[in-house]
Amino acid sequence: MRRGLYFCHVLVIAWLLASCSAHKKIPYLQGAGEGDPNEWAVASELYDARIMPKDLLTITVSTTDPEASKPFNLTTPTMSTGLTTTSYPQLQPYLVDNKGEINFPVLGAIRLQGLTKREAEQTIATLLQRYIKEPPVVTVSFVNYKISVLGEVARPNTFTIVNEKVNVFEALAMAGDMTIWGKRDNVKLIREDAYGNQSVVLLNLNDPYIIFSPYYYMQQNDVLYVEPNKTKARNSEIGSATGIWLSATSILISVATLVLNIIKK
Repeated sequence: MRRGLYFCHVLVIAWLLASCSAHKKIPYLQGAGEGDPNEWAVASELYDARIMPKDLLTITVSTTDPEASKPFNLTTPTMSTGLTTTSYPQLQPYLVDNKGEINFPVLGAIRLQGLTKREAEQTIATLLQRYIKEPPVVTVSFVNYKISVLGEVARPNTFTIVNEKVNVFEALAMAGDMTIWGKRDNVKLIREDAYGNQSVVLLNLNDPYIIFSPYYYMQQNDVLYVEPNKTKARNSEIGSATGIWLSATSILISVATLVLNIIKK
């Protein structure tokens, strides 16, 4: 009797320890804000997306004289069908080629690779001063700024980012957050640079210092992959093995039934 109680106590203690250990792996940013408050008040440069090859951009040139800026605002008509058919002009997007350039009206090839939107606007505005008397206002926007979140999240998907600024936690929130089986200390960020080179970076979202990482903010076309933990992987293997075992058992029963029926005849 005493041995049984002792064994039960050991099991309960082991279960509690395992639960505490598992819980430590769940919260994000563990220890953030503890200790010296000045340690977390580190000023960092605001993130600004930079233009890369294969980006799609819309560029608007504005002046007080619409006729002066008209040659620099190319539009493509789109048709809407219904009781009446109307054409609504839309700005033509510019594709940044592999050289990091766009082909802009009148100005020709302009290299924008590596520039922020603000820097690109200043570059184009400076070039336009040869053709427009008054200083033009140039607005550059990304059209295809997208990120993908895959793996152990509630709603894996590809998302279009409007403000071109999203950190890893915001990306996870867009995908419905990690499931309980996601490995928070080993999230993979897949990134392609301006030269087509791909790299995989491991992120520990339990670490509070992740907010100071150069990979904290996601770039266009980044892929965030949440790996399943050992428990999920083990359950998946068990489920697969169980399915195979049940299928094999069903086949054997069918064969045995067929043989018995033949013998009875």
